[in-house]
Amino acid sequence: MIDHSGIRARLADVRARIHAAADRAGRDPASIRLVAVSKTFSIDYVRAAFDAGQQEFGENKVQEALRKVDESAGLPIRWHLIGHLQSNKAKKAGRFDTIQSVDSADLLRSVDAAADGAGRQLDLLVQVDLAQEPTKHGAAEADLAGIFEAGLQARASRIVGLMLLPPFVEDPNLARPFFRALRDVRQRLFDQGVEAARLAELSMGMSHDFEVAIEEGATIIRVGTAIFGVRPPVAREDMRR
Repeated sequence: MIDHSGIRARLADVRARIHAAADRAGRDPASIRLVAVSKTFSIDYVRAAFDAGQQEFGENKVQEALRKVDESAGLPIRWHLIGHLQSNKAKKAGRFDTIQSVDSADLLRSVDAAADGAGRQLDLLVQVDLAQEPTKHGAAEADLAGIFEAGLQARASRIVGLMLLPPFVEDPNLARPFFRALRDVRQRLFDQGVEAARLAELSMGMSHDFEVAIEEGATIIRVGTAIFGVRPPVAREDMRR
């Protein structure tokens, strides 16, 4: 049975922490968007969070996400794909509202074609690899100019900012240098002439470090366990999707 009151209480707690972190940084809390990461949780959890006022949700796996998109049809939910998008699944990208994990010009063009074919307008974030961990994805800073150049030719999508997945660290403050580094990357892109509208968003920070990310300028945070609780085990077949 879904603990609706628990989800509502945890969501309220996360929102209070967002406000407190924004106050510490002298920022408007309304400038920070919360994406509830619902990966491995059933659509009933999504509905419970939606009933508590949450409207943006993030998923890592395309197949799992599309099931929930279908199951939530009729609800005004904005769906974010935050996990790595394989090029052979890019044609399904038009079902989302935001793709946060674009890491190459070729992938951007494939995603844009999918959105155009679906008659959708799609927001894109470019995932930047600052941690250089072999298990994670993202574009090197040297490749960003080409990705943003490809974005200028897009028909049905627009780049709106950058995304970061730093290494996991127990102490959230140890992630702070990575958040600052992404902010510095954005500034260098500004200096190179990339227009502000395409760098408006910085997606960084998760359940264990989102307050530090807000202090360092995050405009989108991706929070899962702090809202939904401990994740259920993932079936082996789902891990391959």
